[in-house]
Amino acid sequence: MKITDWAVVFVLIAGPLLWVIALYAADLQEVNRLQIRYTTALRTAVQDTASVLSRNELQQFETGYGSDKYMRADKELALEVLRHTLSLNFGIADDPLAMETLFNYIPAIVVIDYDGYWVYALDEGVSSDGEPSLKHHWRPKKPYVYVDAAGNSVAFTLDQMIRVISPSSGEEVRGLFADISSQVPIPLLQDAEVFEQIRRSVIVHQIEDELEQVIALHNEHTARLGYTYTFTLPTISQEEWNNTLDDVGIIVFLQGIPVGSRYYNNFALGGGRLTRQKMITGGVDPVTNIKYYYYAECKLPYRREEIFSSKREAAARGYFEARCEL
Repeated sequence: MKITDWAVVFVLIAGPLLWVIALYAADLQEVNRLQIRYTTALRTAVQDTASVLSRNELQQFETGYGSDKYMRADKELALEVLRHTLSLNFGIADDPLAMETLFNYIPAIVVIDYDGYWVYALDEGVSSDGEPSLKHHWRPKKPYVYVDAAGNSVAFTLDQMIRVISPSSGEEVRGLFADISSQVPIPLLQDAEVFEQIRRSVIVHQIEDELEQVIALHNEHTARLGYTYTFTLPTISQEEWNNTLDDVGIIVFLQGIPVGSRYYNNFALGGGRLTRQKMITGGVDPVTNIKYYYYAECKLPYRREEIFSSKREAAARGYFEARCEL
C-alpha cells in the first residue's frame, strides 16, 4: 500500500477515537466547572445560614446563660436564609418552582442545637385541599440521650452540662459533669475522658442513624417523582464531626444534580459561632502544573480547580500555599 493509503487508514481508525477523547475532555471540563460552582454556592449558603443561628429575641436565650456554648438555635430563620442564599447563588431567586425542585436534591438539613437536633426533610403531608402530598418539614427535636446497662438515662449537651434520670426512682439530677459526678454513682460519670468520648460518640451516631433513615425515605419519595438517583449518606470524617460538635451548627446535604455525565454529591457544615472565614481557592499553575491554594481575593494566574474552607483541607489535597499580598 502507498503511504497515502496508510494515512487514510490511520485517519479512519484514529479519527473516531480522537473525537471521543475530545468529547470526554470537554465533559470533564464541564463537570469541573459545575462542581466548583455548586460547591461555592453550597458553602456560601451554609456560612450565611450558620451566622444567623445564634440570633435570639429574648435575653435568657443569649450565649453565656449558664454556659458559654448555650444558645437557642433559630432554625426557622436559618432555613429562610439558606433558601434565600441558595436561590441567589443558583440564579433562581424569582422562580419558586425551581427552588422547590432544587430542594428535592437536598435529602436532609440538620440543625445541631445545644441539647438536641432538628432534621428538615421531605415527607408525606396533606395539601390545602386535603389531598396527600410530599413536602419538606421539620421533624420533632431529638435530645442527645444515652442509656447505660442499668437503665440510667443521661441527656447530653454540647458541653459538660448533663441531666441524669434514675430508672427506679425517676429522680433527676442536672448540672455540670464536674459538679455531679461525685453525687451520682454511675459508671459513665467516674472517668472524665470516657465520659467525653461517649458524649461525642452518642451525638454523632444518633444524628447519623437519623440521617440514614431520612435519606432512605427520601429515596422512596423521590422515586415516585421520577428520580433515578440513589441518595446516600456521605462519609463525614471524625475531624469534621469534632469541629461541628463544638458549637451550635448546621449540616446541609446536596446530592443528585446532574453534572455532565455524573452527579453532584457533597455536603457543607457551619457553626453558629462561626466567624466568617475567607474561602480558600485551589488552583493549578498552567505552566508547571503545580497545585497552589490561596485566598479568593488574590489575583493569581492559576486555573481554579477546587474551593476549600481551610488551609489544612487544601494542604491535605496536595496544594501548596501560594504567596499573595491582600
